[in-house]
Amino acid sequence: MAALLYAGPVSMITGAAALRRYGIRLAEAGRQVDVLVPTGTGVTSRGYVRVHRTSRFPSLMGLQGQIRLALLERAVIDTAQGLTSTREVRALLADVTLRHACAVWQLEEELGRSRLRNSARVRAVLAEVGTGTQSSPEGDLRDLIRRARLPEPLYNPRLYLGGKLLGRPDAWWPQAGLAVEVDSRTWHWPADLWEQTMDRQSRLGAAGIRLLHFSPAQIRSQPDRVVALIREALKNGGPIPSIRTEPFAS
Repeated sequence: MAALLYAGPVSMITGAAALRRYGIRLAEAGRQVDVLVPTGTGVTSRGYVRVHRTSRFPSLMGLQGQIRLALLERAVIDTAQGLTSTREVRALLADVTLRHACAVWQLEEELGRSRLRNSARVRAVLAEVGTGTQSSPEGDLRDLIRRARLPEPLYNPRLYLGGKLLGRPDAWWPQAGLAVEVDSRTWHWPADLWEQTMDRQSRLGAAGIRLLHFSPAQIRSQPDRVVALIREALKNGGPIPSIRTEPFAS
């Protein structure tokens, strides 16, 4: 509230501080409060208040009591464009879309109206999220597959045996009957979701699907080994006619 009193009556909070109000927390957020004001406003950044003059001052806002907030999609894009690494951007965008807090198309529309720096990186990550990447470790796997020039898999498709949904592996090569899972409690939280993950993997294995499991640390620190195992499994695999694949839809 103090930041808004300082910035004046035509101002609203955006960025990580707004995300906290919406219940979305970043791993490294800091104490800065980002405030939007219209172009031409004389107020300047001071202390923990970081003022952003914008010609796109929103006509709509969220209200929590007397706290004026940028709408969630604006706060997400403003935050993403201020992050310093692709992994951080992936973590944020995957989180908000996986929670169904924002749809990919809403974020794409907001990004399309933005003229801020880092738009190209955020746009690239949004494209990944729109085709199935749902966490930062999954994004690392996607990067590794591309660098190694492995055949491109489907990311987070739905796999069916008859009419029964078996699961949605992180990466799936239908031509080889091969699925890869990035196993991490960090990204498959809490405990009940972790148990659901293990149950899904058991169902996939019982249907004849070959599964490879890698931790995020292995993907980062042992990329050659990960690639070699995937390449060998692709070479020795084959399609499973009984499995029906439905590609990811955002």
